[in-house]
Amino acid sequence: MRKERIRAVASWRKGRARRDCVYIHKDPNLPGFKGLHVARVHVLFSFTYLDTLYECALVSWYSPVGDEPDADTGMWVVEPDMELEGRRRQPCLQVVDLSTILRAAHLIGVAGDSFLPRDVGPDVSLDVFKQFFVNKYADHNAHEIAF
Repeated sequence: MRKERIRAVASWRKGRARRDCVYIHKDPNLPGFKGLHVARVHVLFSFTYLDTLYECALVSWYSPVGDEPDADTGMWVVEPDMELEGRRRQPCLQVVDLSTILRAAHLIGVAGDSFLPRDVGPDVSLDVFKQFFVNKYADHNAHEIAF
């Protein structure tokens, strides 16, 4: 794969925002998902400083739940990293260099035993669920890197 579109827009097709998830390099010496982070891209931006162009992304982080993939699905489970600001929980945000982004990631909400609200769609699912499966079955490339 040579190029992939990562979206981080306030309105997608005159609807709600679209903020894609990505794999980010953590440690190239570790195999598969253990050497990666998962993050959600909120803003893509660039700036020039001392004649050098810096291409960046503002991301929120997801951390693995456990040290191994889920036994039933074979997929890793992650949850959003949150911090308290007063009484509200906010995602942990950080600016990263675009060169650290490997490719897009596909997350599937872990529903548990309860029913889903009717208005849960792809545009709000990353805000509704507390945990997510990292879908290594999304395509061939994801299967090769998220084991």
